[in-house]
Amino acid sequence: MTTTTTNSGRPKARTSGEGGARRRGKGSPALASERREHLVRLAAELFAEKGFQATTVRNIADEAGILSGSLYHHFDSKESIVDEILSGFFREVMSAYRAAIDEGADPRETIAKLVRIAFGTLEPHRAAITVMQNDWNYLKGMERFAYLTDSEDEVEKMWVGTIKDGQEQGLFRSDIDPKLTYRMIRDTVWVAVRWFKPGGRLNAQGLAEHYIKVMFDGINTH
Repeated sequence: MTTTTTNSGRPKARTSGEGGARRRGKGSPALASERREHLVRLAAELFAEKGFQATTVRNIADEAGILSGSLYHHFDSKESIVDEILSGFFREVMSAYRAAIDEGADPRETIAKLVRIAFGTLEPHRAAITVMQNDWNYLKGMERFAYLTDSEDEVEKMWVGTIKDGQEQGLFRSDIDPKLTYRMIRDTVWVAVRWFKPGGRLNAQGLAEHYIKVMFDGINTH
């Protein structure tokens, strides 16, 4: 549930001022930025629906109602688009995870906070999470996406370390494997993106609270 920095191992993103007027044609920088964000949102939905590998630049351009060549005024490849989608997700979730750890609450409350953060990403970052599930192994094999593995490793250390702290303090059972426990939590949270529907009976925070209740208290009566 997913870097030391999100820029690890990948090129620095091009800033909006680099060749903006020449490459983006007419329009203010604000308008160009708005168009770029719109393209990212459209591409994210296509990546989530069709899969990153199956989605072509033409698919994205058609969805946006522009020529394929026009897309290259904003991005040099579809890899650059998915890079922006994933790095934005990681920046947000990693910052929130670190803040929760730094608060120094007891391990049980820290784990609950991490769970709430993870569930809180399901709606705003649905496409990024779906892309990670579907295309993780393909993407992390590219040098520019080395930060995916760095992120995965850092998050695992945070969760596993907190679980171990809870065991040492007698808050968590000593007979559970911290790494296996983390991975089970991670996978059950992220897979919810496949069936969670915003606007349903439970919102993301309600879903998180229900999950925390089951995780800590189980389904048996006490």
